[in-house]
Amino acid sequence: MRKLLLAVAAAAVMGLPASAETADKTALAFVTNSGTKFWRPAEAGVRKAQSELPNYKLIFKYTEESSTATQTRILDDLVALGTAGIVVSPVDTKSMAGALDRIAGQVTLFTTDSDVPNSKRVAYFGSSNTEAGRQAARLLLKALPAGGKCIGFIGLLQVANAENRIAGVREVLKGSNIELVDVLADDFDKTRAKRNVVDTLAARPDINCMVGFYDYNTPLILEALREAGKLGQVKIVAFDEDPATLGGVKDGTVVGTVVQQAYEWGYLGMTALAKYIGGKKSVIPADGRIILPTRIIDKDNVD
Repeated sequence: MRKLLLAVAAAAVMGLPASAETADKTALAFVTNSGTKFWRPAEAGVRKAQSELPNYKLIFKYTEESSTATQTRILDDLVALGTAGIVVSPVDTKSMAGALDRIAGQVTLFTTDSDVPNSKRVAYFGSSNTEAGRQAARLLLKALPAGGKCIGFIGLLQVANAENRIAGVREVLKGSNIELVDVLADDFDKTRAKRNVVDTLAARPDINCMVGFYDYNTPLILEALREAGKLGQVKIVAFDEDPATLGGVKDGTVVGTVVQQAYEWGYLGMTALAKYIGGKKSVIPADGRIILPTRIIDKDNVD
């Protein structure tokens, strides 16, 4: 009876009809840190994993409101449903540590995108965000041989992926004639994200480069620069592969972008979770970290 109720509830979360066929399946879940389209490749990866895991019911859940309270409630609901394992991208890697430890005491917990290494999570699947930041900084050094002052734009500042990317950029730029002056957060509010760019253009005429640290930041940077008549006057370095970003790389308005493997986070995270729960503990390395390399996309390889 419990499995039947779980199947009905899980199907409701996924927006799918429940059936007797799903009643005896173990549920696993993937929880994002936002509702942005960055996560669509990961969702596709989870769908691919589902095709290979007939004995499991995979749930993909967007955290539409990027707050610790909302995400914690989603996690608690999944635990209450009887979900056996969860892959989560934490909204806040500091304030949520206690909640994640509590969840990890009830189900098998993996993190993705942003790690909480001192928590009770079993494994992390994702990028080395420090190395991704270094790659972005190398693009800046190449694009600005005469030096410059840069502003960064990001969704969340209080998560490990943000801190590590910013640290990676500053590490490589240290001692150079390029400075990352500040990084402005927007909490995934796109109106605020664009306003951050517009306000920077008005207040800081000395800024000659911008870094879009999250996938939606660069398209909004491009939009704001275009409206201000300054497109091409400010060097832009990006993260991820929004079509507008790739279009900017192609036409030269974006120097390059550092691309992650979100599809693999979804696919490998869920298949490894199923294997781990099934008793194959060796799928997780001793340090609990599965690092999927990032790569630079520039005008030479964008096609």
